[in-house]
Amino acid sequence: MPVSARSGQPRWCILALLAATLAMPMHQTARAATPPPPAVDLDKFEALKKTVALPDGVKLAYVSWGDPAGKPVVLIHGYTDNALDWVPLLPYLTKTDRLIVVDIRGHGKSSKPECCYNRFDLAYDIKLLLDALHIPKADIVGHSMGSFIAQTLAEFWPERVNHVVLISSTALPLQYDATWIRNLQQTPAADSPQMVAWFSSPTPVNPDILRRQRRDAAAIPLQVWLAVLDQGLQGIELQSTLPRLKAPTLLIWGSEDFIMKAQDREALRAALPDAQVKIFDGLGHNPFWEQPAVVADVINPFLDGPK
Repeated sequence: MPVSARSGQPRWCILALLAATLAMPMHQTARAATPPPPAVDLDKFEALKKTVALPDGVKLAYVSWGDPAGKPVVLIHGYTDNALDWVPLLPYLTKTDRLIVVDIRGHGKSSKPECCYNRFDLAYDIKLLLDALHIPKADIVGHSMGSFIAQTLAEFWPERVNHVVLISSTALPLQYDATWIRNLQQTPAADSPQMVAWFSSPTPVNPDILRRQRRDAAAIPLQVWLAVLDQGLQGIELQSTLPRLKAPTLLIWGSEDFIMKAQDREALRAALPDAQVKIFDGLGHNPFWEQPAVVADVINPFLDGPK
């Protein structure tokens, strides 16, 4: 989430506030609806986390959730997040699915090497995790940077993917003001104004989830923050490989996402003309934090649809 180095506040929050002031009737319903507390015990969820040593030398952490005999669905979080990212959504996903909720390399309980963090490295980790868990094929759901990983996995290992859900994604090189990150001398403290702004939202989100996300992001070494930013996010080229993505695809955005803006949505829709699309009015970059039941009502039938 881009943060202004001058003000310490996310630029999209300022823009969202202005937009809400000018168009309050359009956003009243989404802003008034407070998400319920997570139906998942957060301590128990974190205690379920396992690690597996991959052949590429990375130890990847993950949580298995749902029916172990069910249809495999891999959930991939975004930059500085971890498997906890998906906790608000989990109770609303299909109960008979086997959910594999991953900490990507550099995040959560997974290895935090000095390198390598481009989208191919990160996607290959997921492919190797599927190998280790003896899962021949899975549905892949990715959020933000996790959507780049999901896209890449489906493009280069299509035989391993049934459906793809890309949440808060783009086809354009990602450009935002990361000056505040590059100026850091150390990872921000969990309760610092910078970290609180980094995990803010245009609509209410459960505060305990945000607190834990800030805590875990503060445990990521600064050199990893920078390596992921440089190698896996800023300016990476996504569009040229999108013709490889043949799996049925669902695109989800919040209308108030000021990271992935209208031009990002338009470019990805143009590159994937057969994809299903849902834009949630009034929601931001993390729509499944804000309105998880509503988002799940879109994801579940799509994942249960034709392959």
